[in-house]
Amino acid sequence: METLVTIPNIGPIAGNSGFIPLECTSNGAFKTGLDGVISITATGDRKVEFIAFENHTLAYVTSAMGYPAYYPVHPVNIEKPVQAILMDLDGTSVHSEEFWIWIIQQSTASLLGDPTFELEEADLPYVSGHSVSEHLQYCIQKYCPEKTVEEARGYYFQHTRRELQAILDGHGRKNAFTPAPGLKDFLLEVKSKKIKIGLVTSGLHEKAWPEIVSAFRTMNMGDPLAFYDAIITAGFPLRTGECGTLGELSPKPHPWLYAETGRVGLGIPFENRNRVIGLEDSGAGVCSVRLAGYPAIGMAGGNIVQSGVRALCCQYCTSFNEVLAIIR
Repeated sequence: METLVTIPNIGPIAGNSGFIPLECTSNGAFKTGLDGVISITATGDRKVEFIAFENHTLAYVTSAMGYPAYYPVHPVNIEKPVQAILMDLDGTSVHSEEFWIWIIQQSTASLLGDPTFELEEADLPYVSGHSVSEHLQYCIQKYCPEKTVEEARGYYFQHTRRELQAILDGHGRKNAFTPAPGLKDFLLEVKSKKIKIGLVTSGLHEKAWPEIVSAFRTMNMGDPLAFYDAIITAGFPLRTGECGTLGELSPKPHPWLYAETGRVGLGIPFENRNRVIGLEDSGAGVCSVRLAGYPAIGMAGGNIVQSGVRALCCQYCTSFNEVLAIIR
C-alpha cells in the first residue's frame, strides 16, 4: 500500500487512509517546507491537522467557535498488563447517536421554521462526536447562517428536556438508548480482571446521565456510580441565571476529557499511559484519546473511517470480544 506520509509519533499513513495533505495549516501559521515543517496533513473531517517536524509532531485542533489549540503528539503502544479502560458513551457503550443527531436536526428545523427539515448523509460526521455548540455551529453555517449558536442552543435544550423527560416517563422515543451488544459481559469481565473502568463523554451531564442510567437498568447492573471507577462528562450548560461548567470549548477532539478521567479520575500517572486504553467509535473521540497520550482502539459502527482517523487507532475492532482478546 502506497504511503502518503510518515508522521513522527504516529507512523506511516497509507494513501487510502482518508488523511488530507496540506500545503499549510488552516490558520496559515505553518507551511510545508518552512521552519522545519516536513509535512502537514489533516484528518478527513479536517478537525485536526498534524504538523510534522523531523522528530516530533504538533496537532492543531480547529474550532468552529474560534478557539483552536495546539497539542504535542506522543508515541503510544499498548503495554500489558492493562491498568485501565476508558470507554466512550455514545456509540461505544450505548447506542444513542441517532437520537442525538435527531435532536440536532430538530433544533435546526426550529431555527429554519421548517418542521420537515432533514439533515443530509454528508452532515453526519459533523453532527456527532463533538460538542453541542460545534454541531449546531456546523448546521448554522450550512443551513441558516443568519442565525446564532445562542438561538440554536435554546432550541436544543428545549427539545432535549422535553424528549428526555418523555423517555424517563416511559412514553418517549423508542430505543433511544440501548446498551451496545455484549456490553454487560465485557464490563463484568474487565472488572473481574481488576482493570479500572472510566466512562468518558463529550455529552453534557443532563443528557449523558439518563443514557447511563437507562443502559444499566436494561442490563440489570444496578447503580453506575457504584460500578465505574470514574465518570467524566462535559459538565453543565451555561444558562441565564445559572452557573455552567467548562465543557463546550474543551470537548473531543481536545484531550482534556480523557486526560481528566485517566490522570485525575483513575489516578494513573502519565508515564503509565500505555497501560491505559481508550475505546472509541468516533473520529473526534479517537483524536481525543491519542492527544491525551493513550493508545486508542477503534470500534466499528461509528464514523472513524468516514472521519479519516483509522490510522490513529492501534487496533480496530468490530466487537467487545475482539477487544478482550487484545487486553488478555
